[in-house]
Amino acid sequence: MNLIPTDHSASACAPARARADTPARTPRAVLATATLLAALMLGGCSALVAQNPTSALQPVNAVADGNDARVMLAGHDVVAYFTLGRHALGLANINSVYEGVTFRFVNEQHKALFDANPIKYLPQYGGYCANGMVYGIPWGGDADTWVMVDGKLYINGGASSKAAFLLDVPGHIKLADKYWREEAQGRNSFVQRGKRMVFRVPHYKSGEELDRLVKAAAAK
Repeated sequence: MNLIPTDHSASACAPARARADTPARTPRAVLATATLLAALMLGGCSALVAQNPTSALQPVNAVADGNDARVMLAGHDVVAYFTLGRHALGLANINSVYEGVTFRFVNEQHKALFDANPIKYLPQYGGYCANGMVYGIPWGGDADTWVMVDGKLYINGGASSKAAFLLDVPGHIKLADKYWREEAQGRNSFVQRGKRMVFRVPHYKSGEELDRLVKAAAAK
């Protein structure tokens, strides 16, 4: 496995500070229904629209910006991770639209590389936090916190989430691949997020638990 370390940022993605021991007295079915209804009520929300194109890229970590309804990774150049070894903000006037999502680039060379083989440069799990996807949750994802593993780009949701992801890269990729393929890919990001924040995966760990594991690993 070829793992390339990268830079960090300070935020974190799901699961964050939620408790792993949600009281059993709260009916899960009621919580799930409420979550799904809330997601549907947000149908006009720009974030919901931006993250859920009616294409093969649904869901995707995109934002609305200017005249572009869906800009991948808030405009960061996905090719730069591969060619420059760092994150870089692309230019609005150098872009390509792929599967209904706008990708911005720092130069025309990067645009040409992407246009020739877009699949190669797409971040895994739609650009959402890889550590969040370990728990079936498409959420977060900071362009400046990432790792390259065997030629594939994994975005994380901050330094703490990246540290948790790096505790077991092969195992976490296996889990994230499973939940992406079986649950998240092609589905509404808000609905999937709500579902897995209520019906947690068997291996769920709270943010506090992950922090303890990271500190224990660092102390070895």
